[in-house]
Amino acid sequence: MRKALIAFVIYGLPIPLLLYSLTVGPSQEVGLADFWDWGKAVWSGTQESNTRLNMINNIIENIRLPRVLLTFIIGAGLASSGGALQGIFRNPLVDPYVLGISSGSAFGAALAIAFPLININISAFVLGVVSVILTYSFAFSDKKASLVAVILSGMIVSGIFTALLTIVQYISDPYKLQAIVQWTMGNLHHASWDKINSAALPIAVGVGGMYLLRWRLNLLALGDQEARAVGVNPNRDKIILVVLATLTTSSSVAAAGIISLYGLFVPHLTRMMVGPDNRKAMPANILFGGSFLVIIDNFSRSLMEFEIPIGIFTMLLGAPFFIFLMKKNKINWV
Repeated sequence: MRKALIAFVIYGLPIPLLLYSLTVGPSQEVGLADFWDWGKAVWSGTQESNTRLNMINNIIENIRLPRVLLTFIIGAGLASSGGALQGIFRNPLVDPYVLGISSGSAFGAALAIAFPLININISAFVLGVVSVILTYSFAFSDKKASLVAVILSGMIVSGIFTALLTIVQYISDPYKLQAIVQWTMGNLHHASWDKINSAALPIAVGVGGMYLLRWRLNLLALGDQEARAVGVNPNRDKIILVVLATLTTSSSVAAAGIISLYGLFVPHLTRMMVGPDNRKAMPANILFGGSFLVIIDNFSRSLMEFEIPIGIFTMLLGAPFFIFLMKKNKINWV
């Protein structure tokens, strides 16, 4: 019974959830009954002849559908990146934020918003890569880097880029400052087909690459010596996976801002459901990670009369969850 429930949550929930989420929103004009009428009209090709159905069609196709799809894509990307990084570094506390990737990408995206000379995605990715390079540079000593050194270096790099982000906010004009501040909270209310077009391909490349290399994560989790013993080059695989995680994270940050702790606690949820085997955990991160962020976003845009930034929700969920894990001694992931 438990396995059947877990299988439904991971593999059976996404499509019904995505369809239901099209009925959720601040607009009272489109509910479940209206969505059903719209669906029948679209199937028969008559929605354009009815003014009300035409309005519903506009709300669903141009507002809700791109938001739901973008939310799912970003949730899948952040959860997959977090799971991959935790496997690479064999540490349950690693995520894109701890290693400085998110802070570097956030600084790059904020620069592009304040000084619109380059594309936001390109700027976020370049600064995300720079943050990874700095983290490894600071951590290496005598041609090797311990896990503790990498994490501490990531925290230092994250602090540096957070300070630089604050400087950008300080020197920006009020209108751009407001946009940057809202964006740093994690916001999806500007979701559009243009954002999907710019974010979907790099996230798909990153997630697809991590999925194809998911079995190597099991070998990397055993340690470098064990990985070499079975013919795997751990340094090469780590670089490839970190680049893929950086591409995915930077694209997600550029599209939706900083969604705190999501890449940290969702991989723990999936490991609690399917175990530590990354061959099962990676697809679970993709599907459950996307679905869970859609659920959170549904609450963020419908719980109150005004929309609550989704980054606030993930922080409020992630922090108590980790306190629970620490109290129950379930933070171990192997």
